[in-house]
Amino acid sequence: MQDFNYLALIWSSVFVSYYLANKTHLTPLLFYLVMGSILVTFGLVPVKATPFIAGFSEFGIILIMFALGFEENPTVFIRNIKRTWGIALFGALGPFLASYFFSIFFWHDINIAILVGLAMAATTVSLSMAVLKHENLHLTKAATGIMTAAVLDNAASLVFVAILVPLVSGQGEPTIAGILLTTSKALLFFGVVIIFALWVFPRPESHLFGWRRSLFNCFGLHNLLAFSDGKVSTLAILTIAVIFAIIAHYFGLHPAVGAYMAGLIMRKEYFYRVDKRGTVNTYKKTRQIIDDVAFVWIGPIFFVNLGAKIVLDGDILLSIIDTTLVLTLIIMITQILSAGLAARFTGNFDYKESVMIGFGMLGRAELTFVVMDIGYVHNSIFTTEVFYTLMFTAFALNISVPLFIKFWHHYYFREKKNFSKNNNTDD
Repeated sequence: MQDFNYLALIWSSVFVSYYLANKTHLTPLLFYLVMGSILVTFGLVPVKATPFIAGFSEFGIILIMFALGFEENPTVFIRNIKRTWGIALFGALGPFLASYFFSIFFWHDINIAILVGLAMAATTVSLSMAVLKHENLHLTKAATGIMTAAVLDNAASLVFVAILVPLVSGQGEPTIAGILLTTSKALLFFGVVIIFALWVFPRPESHLFGWRRSLFNCFGLHNLLAFSDGKVSTLAILTIAVIFAIIAHYFGLHPAVGAYMAGLIMRKEYFYRVDKRGTVNTYKKTRQIIDDVAFVWIGPIFFVNLGAKIVLDGDILLSIIDTTLVLTLIIMITQILSAGLAARFTGNFDYKESVMIGFGMLGRAELTFVVMDIGYVHNSIFTTEVFYTLMFTAFALNISVPLFIKFWHHYYFREKKNFSKNNNTDD
């Protein structure tokens, strides 16, 4: 029953987070992280989540990313790859170099510096997209730019982890075959996504590449969602989300990327069908269920569990407060400038969108913690000081995301309103 005690505490903290969010007019995601840290500091939940809670947490981020992809337009996403390559490149290169030279200055160890650079270069989209969802900005061009750049960033970061980790951990020189394998697996995953999008998911009338219409009649997603009068449509798309997450994991990507891509390639028209009773549409009902599960009662477990990785120990805080403050400030400035300027000058986003993209790329989560685990737990490259500096820096960066986006949200609409008012006056 201990796992259910933990689950009850986490869900109670979600209620508290919503209460505090309503009182402060901030996103509850900020308080999820804080509540997770409080729970683990007071010993109410373990530092290392139990398999039950860890599984719920993993499923939560899969649901969140699937729900976000479900709302996105795949055509817009593909078009934005051309616009966001610079954001992914410079938005990762800037923090890597900044944290690398920071580590050399403070800790005088090249191996530590390389891993710290990798940890700080890997941004996360989960927190930013959920915050943008809360602020009703998740369908903007900036949100699509953040998501696309983060997917490219994560894929590139995995390649560099495969190249550099063997070097710093003393496992030997990375081979060309190993590098090509890692890169090829990432490309193959996106190839699988394209195959599903073009050959499996389309409605029967798509009739692509000369395939017989009967193939889609038998196996198309449209028919699967119509099974049993649409009663199992939610089950069907959740199953697909989990399958895509498994495929992404198999190819070396984070499962959340697979879930997002599963949602991305689904279209509203798949949920329409015509029968003897007329036109039936299960999209709205299915979407409501997915959003409820993802953003209210399972998804928040991921963020509370993420916050629970930070134990607020007084002695440790005092010993690393200087390095944490400096590293946090350096990463904030470098990330906002590198991603924002890249968005402005390589992606042709406007000024307000570029700043939003810079803010949205501040989060650090999945791959950052993987690198920290490699450096501290498995290879003992990180000292305790380095490990906790990175932990608190990642925590501070995650806390900053909803604050910055909340601030910029109001500035954006205030400026937009003033612009419209000035135009009306001129008329």
